Amino acid sequence: MLLALLPFVSTITTDSPARADPTPLPVPVITPSIAPDQSKYDPTDPDLREAASMLQGALNAPSLAEEEAGWTAIINKYERMDRPWVPDLVGRAYGNRGNARSRQGRLEEALTDYNTAIALCPWSVDPVLNRGVALEALGRFDEAVSDYRAVLAAAPNDPAGWNNLGNASGGLGKWEDAVEYYGRAVQLAPASYAGAAGNRALALFEVGRTEESIREMRNLLRRYPDYTDMRAALAGALWSIGKEAEAEVQWNRVDDPRYKDYSWLRFDRRWPPAIYKSLNAFLELKSLPAL
Repeated sequence: MLLALLPFVSTITTDSPARADPTPLPVPVITPSIAPDQSKYDPTDPDLREAASMLQGALNAPSLAEEEAGWTAIINKYERMDRPWVPDLVGRAYGNRGNARSRQGRLEEALTDYNTAIALCPWSVDPVLNRGVALEALGRFDEAVSDYRAVLAAAPNDPAGWNNLGNASGGLGKWEDAVEYYGRAVQLAPASYAGAAGNRALALFEVGRTEESIREMRNLLRRYPDYTDMRAALAGALWSIGKEAEAEVQWNRVDDPRYKDYSWLRFDRRWPPAIYKSLNAFLELKSLPAL
């Protein structure tokens, strides 16, 4: 049996500029009911066995460059072969090559691969979900929202879809909506989606629900003491309500230098404005010379 597409890549946080007046992508319609029945593939087919071996090799590649090369080799070898399993295999290869290119910051190339994967595998949510992430990184938030809504139309209980819809909605400045969407992700996967809970805490701060936001940050840190993102956010939130001493205590436990970088917080991590401004103001105050 062929392996599933790689899991959603959630670490694409590049500040790449959007193209000038990009042509909007068509909104996909995902139809899981038309997915091929892999049990009907002939397991004795030597080409299928070789393809499965190549796929496993690409998955286990030791570097991104070798992984990308592995997916390209599959595409080149099988794209024109006439077998019932070819669209499934090659569509996966295009989607996973898009993931590899996204992780290298080659987002336009990744979009091309995702578009092909979506065309070949209209039953799969994965290339649509991953294309949404690339679109976010390019600042094309409206299109990302459309992709995530397509994912959720096909898979309404997908926590990644809800979390990412929150991210893209925040990119459009719709933070009240983001609070709701992050909350849906947390409800669907409370034990494994701390990131969505953290995103929700940040969005709550943005919409002025400060006490609730701080309470959620504290709850997350009790469960995950090494959650640096929440530790830094809590420092900024506490400073904003006048609790400077406690903010200092929290900040002293932040060991990631990126949280001192206003540009990184704003454009790469993409914190909501209120929290990155609060943390930045706190850090600027700390940098002032003593009287």
